Amino acid sequence: DLWQAKVTYRADAVVITTNGYVRNDGAAVMGRGCALEAKSIYPGIEYQLGRRIRIYGNVVHIFLSEALISFPVKHHWREKADPSLITRSVGQLVAAVNITYGKNAVIVMPRPGCGNGQLNWNDVKPLIELGLDDRFIICHLEGK
Repeated sequence: DLWQAKVTYRADAVVITTNGYVRNDGAAVMGRGCALEAKSIYPGIEYQLGRRIRIYGNVVHIFLSEALISFPVKHHWREKADPSLITRSVGQLVAAVNITYGKNAVIVMPRPGCGNGQLNWNDVKPLIELGLDDRFIICHLEGK
């Protein structure tokens, strides 16, 4: 899993896939997959992310104290993942990691959009492989 990979690879941060939907109470919807796991590990992260989405939009967000990075793959939690959003998020992720963690960073992440996003890895891999370098370790999660 991502959290074990963080330990195994001594990663600087974990990427979680997210969507851009914020509930009326201000919480980002983080009801499945690695986002749900992050919500249980970091109580209140859904409100932090929700606040940032409302202010800055559905973009990559870094939570330094949690060593956590949100990676938008959906606009709404009910939708399938959006390949163009994934492509945009890759560019934002690389730029944010360059600034925040530098060239020697180690970042673990799931296959974006391939779990609850319902995309096929063979379709997603070409979208991300040119943008990501060897700092990014893609984890294949069971059942995905």
